[in-house]
Amino acid sequence: MSKSLNIHTFLHVNFEGLGCIEQWIAQNGHFSTFTRFYKDYQLPRVEDIDWLIVMGGPMSVTDEQKYPWLVQEKEFIKNAINNHKTVIGICLGSQLIAEVLGAKVYPNKQKEIGWMNVQLVNSSAVLDGFEDKFAVFQWHGDTFDLPDESTHLLQSSVCKNQAFLYNNQVLGLQFHLEVTEESLNLMVENGRDELVQSETVQSETAILEQKNFLKSNNDKMFQILNNLIRQ
Repeated sequence: MSKSLNIHTFLHVNFEGLGCIEQWIAQNGHFSTFTRFYKDYQLPRVEDIDWLIVMGGPMSVTDEQKYPWLVQEKEFIKNAINNHKTVIGICLGSQLIAEVLGAKVYPNKQKEIGWMNVQLVNSSAVLDGFEDKFAVFQWHGDTFDLPDESTHLLQSSVCKNQAFLYNNQVLGLQFHLEVTEESLNLMVENGRDELVQSETVQSETAILEQKNFLKSNNDKMFQILNNLIRQ
C-alpha cells in the first residue's frame, strides 16, 4: 500500500474546487490542505507537502497588479518543482506552471468552452490506458507554449497545447477532467457572460445536456492520479 500523501491545493475562486479529486484523496487516505487566494490566505512550507495541485480561475497569469498574490504563488510553484514535488496544474494552473518553467502564455485565437475532443500526441505512463481521442470539458481563453524539455501529450483542433509533462512529475492540463455535476453547474452559473455561442463556445444548454461525459472524465482524472503515484 502506498503511503499517505500531504496534498496541498491552490484555489483562486470559490467556484472552481477540486471536484472529483476530493473524492480520490478521501478514498486513498491522503491528507488535504488548501490555500484560498480569494480569502485571507497562508502558504504552507514546501517541505511539508508531497503534492501541489493548482486549480483554475478566470484571471490571467499576467494579472499581477489586480491579483498581487500571483507573484507569491508563482514563486511557490517554482520552489515546489525545484524541490521535486509532484505538481498538477489545471487550466489556469497549467498556464502558471508553463510560465514558471519559462514558456510564454498568451490568448488563444479562439476561446474553447464546452465539451470538445482532445487527441493524443505522445504516449506517456501518465496517460496509460487512454484512447487516442476523447471528449473533455474546456473553459479557457489563454494558451501556452510548451516548456523546454517537456513532453507534449494532447492537442485539440482549436488549441495545440492541451497537456504536457515535465520531468515525469509536473503535469499541466488545459482542460477540466475533475469537473462534477456540482462544479459544472457552479462554473456555468459564474461564467454565463462568457457563453457567447460560436464554433468553439457551446451554449449553457448544450454544456449541461452533455453531463454523460462527467463519469468518463472523472475516471480519467482518477487514472492520471493513480499513474502519477506509480511514477
